[in-house]
Amino acid sequence: MDVGDIGIDMRTLPPSTEGRIDPRNWFAEPSNSFELEIGSGKGTFLLQEAQKRTEPNYLGFEWTAEFYRYAADRLRRNHISNVKMVYGDATEFLQFWCEEAIADVIHLYFSDPWPKTRHHKRRVIQDRTLRMFHRVLKKSGLVHVVTDHDDLWEWCEEHFAQHTALFRRLEFGAAPSAGAGELVGTNFERKYKREGRPFHATTLVRMD
Repeated sequence: MDVGDIGIDMRTLPPSTEGRIDPRNWFAEPSNSFELEIGSGKGTFLLQEAQKRTEPNYLGFEWTAEFYRYAADRLRRNHISNVKMVYGDATEFLQFWCEEAIADVIHLYFSDPWPKTRHHKRRVIQDRTLRMFHRVLKKSGLVHVVTDHDDLWEWCEEHFAQHTALFRRLEFGAAPSAGAGELVGTNFERKYKREGRPFHATTLVRMD
């Protein structure tokens, strides 16, 4: 499957010891606002949002090879020029490669809840990742978080409460590209809505 210049494999990046990378430079208009999505799945949110809001540049991360290829090819077939997909672990990229103070928004929607206690260390929201988000975001940058999983939400709430010096909370507002009654309009949201699951959502604002 041809993902053209939309797809970026993290394994092809230079060693992190060679210096940090500003991924805004991967886009034709690097001065545009810049948003990250962690766990893009099949790319539904990125496709819809990039079509609705054409000014920002979007960088999606997906570590499942099948979904990464599907999302990148889907964006290519729809001639989306302001989105790129990275195959790899977003938190590793942010920690070891990414330049600081570059992102306007970080999107984290329906991330894997890793329900078993021994796997909780794999959840995206951790003390270190919140500090990482703070480093990567610009002044007053945002983190949007949505989940359907009650235990994961409790975990997130506990971690948010421990980092009030880094972020303050705001009520989550629906994404511009979301359909009627939707929060973000991802495949997972639509599936879980049909199943009648409740959703939890918040927005974090970077404190300076």
